[in-house]
Amino acid sequence: MAETAATPKIVKFIITRQDDPQGSPYAEEFDLAYRPGMNVISALMEIQRNPVNAKGDHTVPVCWDSNCLEEVCGACSMVINGKPRQACAALIDNLEQPVHIEPMKTFPVVRDLVIDRSRMFNALKQVKAWIPIDGTYDLGPGPRMPEKKRQWAYELSKCMTCGVCLEACPNVNEKTNFIGPAAISQVRLFNAHPTGEMNADERLEALMEDGGIDGCGNSQNCVSACPKGIPLTTSIAEINKQTTKHMFKRWLGV
Repeated sequence: MAETAATPKIVKFIITRQDDPQGSPYAEEFDLAYRPGMNVISALMEIQRNPVNAKGDHTVPVCWDSNCLEEVCGACSMVINGKPRQACAALIDNLEQPVHIEPMKTFPVVRDLVIDRSRMFNALKQVKAWIPIDGTYDLGPGPRMPEKKRQWAYELSKCMTCGVCLEACPNVNEKTNFIGPAAISQVRLFNAHPTGEMNADERLEALMEDGGIDGCGNSQNCVSACPKGIPLTTSIAEINKQTTKHMFKRWLGV
């Protein structure tokens, strides 16, 4: 009994790997000694320090993205046990064993768990997800946002461009050019800003183009998957209303 009690608990990881963008994915297993408070990122760090797989063979360290390690940057998005989420917030104690780790499939794989999120960043460029203030430094303070509006706008500003909502959305895939829920929600955020609303029509026009808001199938997967709890479906509904009004105004020449 003493030997059994002293035997360290082993956590098994099955990681989907890919050597390069053109390579074929394959699975590799790793066994790690359990530690209290262990999360997926700490496990990947351990594998990086000692890249020995479950067969005892030395292998190439697993590649992944991470930055803040506190669910703010969005860089460590991956699919863990079939669910897209942040690896830094995925505690081993809360995960079913063995732990399956895969890259998100919505984005091109660069290597192993590293993905190219250009699709998201290009979407933000398309809808001009910023406040144009260049050259306004000498105009004095800008208009203040009413507190009531600021409170719900702050919730939208929590978006960390992690890509989880796009991974969860069935309408975002290689066969469509749907812009995705994150960019739509950012249009609502910047159109609500007293300065940003000056370019509101441009953002709405961008969402009325091919691949815009009409690509949403209302599956509502995005809002349930968002790690920051952003009300994405509320934003989609509001922007849908705004684009409809804008369309009628354009027809009427208002």
